[in-house]
Amino acid sequence: MKVAASVLASDFSKLGDEVERVSRSGADFVHIDVMDGVFVRNITMGPAIIRAIRPCASIPFDVHLMITEPSRYFADFAEAGADIITFHAEAGSNLLSAINAVKSTGKKVGVAIKPATMVDELLEYLPMIDLAVVMTVEPGFGGQPFMPEMMSKVRALREEVCKQGLKTLIEVDGGITKETAKMAAQSGADICVAGTSIFKSSDMKRAIAEIKGV
Repeated sequence: MKVAASVLASDFSKLGDEVERVSRSGADFVHIDVMDGVFVRNITMGPAIIRAIRPCASIPFDVHLMITEPSRYFADFAEAGADIITFHAEAGSNLLSAINAVKSTGKKVGVAIKPATMVDELLEYLPMIDLAVVMTVEPGFGGQPFMPEMMSKVRALREEVCKQGLKTLIEVDGGITKETAKMAAQSGADICVAGTSIFKSSDMKRAIAEIKGV
């Protein structure tokens, strides 16, 4: 299991230090939630912040766009330092066009689905994307409880990835602890996004290791 540490749960007053610390503690990715207050009821950060913290870690930046009209901003986030750009299937863009738009920036592309969205919305695009993201909470705020019923989506994605012999990674996002990470791993997930369980832990390195070791 790989771990994407979500800075949504970090101390924003020292964000650069938090990114550096989580990188040194064994995280595989820095996960950055970008919210616009429209697609979800929260507002976080934009390209300028990502550009500012990019020098603080050498591990990849996994940028999750929870915004309307995401295609308008792909180039900005790519230039700011994103390594993976994930947008939502529900954001209103033509999926194929948006996937190709991310690829044109030279970055890896991910597509995420909310809990209410059927996994079928994602299956046909698996050969075209690098990352399939299953939200295991309602997007918008950290600290929510894990939704175990979302594991049926993960299993369906894993079955299709194996059936087609794809390299597409499956990521679960929300409510991750060492216990729920085990459920995700058993269902076929490759990456867990964890925020609260890492940044609110008294031992960040141990918290990451426990999620990885499921």
